[in-house]
Amino acid sequence: MSPRQITVLGECVADAFAAPASTSNELALRVLPGGGPANTAVSLARLGTPARFLARLSGDVFGRLFRAHLEASGVDLSHAVRAAEPSTLAVAELDARGQAVFSFHAQNTADWQWTAGELDRVDLSGTACLHTGSLALVREPGAAAVEDFLASAAPHATISIDPNVRPLLVHPDVYRARLAHWCALADVLRLSEDDLELLLPGTPPEEACDLWHAAGARLVVITRGADGALASLDGDRVQVPAVATTVADTVGAGDSFTAGLLHHLGARGLLGGRLTGLRLDDVAQACRFAARVAALTCSVAGPNPPWRSQLDRSVTADLG
Repeated sequence: MSPRQITVLGECVADAFAAPASTSNELALRVLPGGGPANTAVSLARLGTPARFLARLSGDVFGRLFRAHLEASGVDLSHAVRAAEPSTLAVAELDARGQAVFSFHAQNTADWQWTAGELDRVDLSGTACLHTGSLALVREPGAAAVEDFLASAAPHATISIDPNVRPLLVHPDVYRARLAHWCALADVLRLSEDDLELLLPGTPPEEACDLWHAAGARLVVITRGADGALASLDGDRVQVPAVATTVADTVGAGDSFTAGLLHHLGARGLLGGRLTGLRLDDVAQACRFAARVAALTCSVAGPNPPWRSQLDRSVTADLG
């Protein structure tokens, strides 16, 4: 079964990484197109899911980079807004484990300026799943318009949300105040263990899942890096191990996991409603597939998710 379209809404961020400079008093930056929602859209398209990205793309040098990257990956940009505002820039420093710590340059940038009029023009009739999250749901002035758009889409499409908490830009209290409302809209909630600690400090993952189920989310998946993932479907749970890999960095790994999860569910015709036909075994299979996608993303520098052909080759190599 061919997967139906998944629409992703959110930011595209210029991720700048330090690179060797010619002199000691210079800092060279290698800029890669990133941003959680954009990474998810790229990963979906590379896996073979028809992926449409709702973004506000600047006409500046970074915006042109974003557009070329997204189109080269097969992402549909037919409803992307050509924005007058500048692009968002994130400067990343990698720690010893390859995890990135970001500083953001995001004041009055294009990504947060959504209006109801821009979103009202989007036709979701061919969309099985609408995925969003990260800063689009919390950065003003566009956050309220995005929430209203989710509410209007919920009767017709599966709703997937990744909070992707960014405390340097938005205080976690803002996420906490809106999370129950998002769960009431969402069918799928995917977040990292770092997000969990920021949202519900000290709360065991199983208890957090039950809280979010009670608020409305049917499927909750908490990714835990090298410890794999915990998936909870209406309180029935499964642990899925991570896939061993040599880590270049972890940038975009969670976004790729989300894409792998949604792609696998969509390819089996399980998206497009309230997940009423979903079984725990379906969830386990989708999470195992998603873990492979995330592992391949970690094996290369920056947010560069694998193409389906690379995934197939990795499976063949493991079997060989």
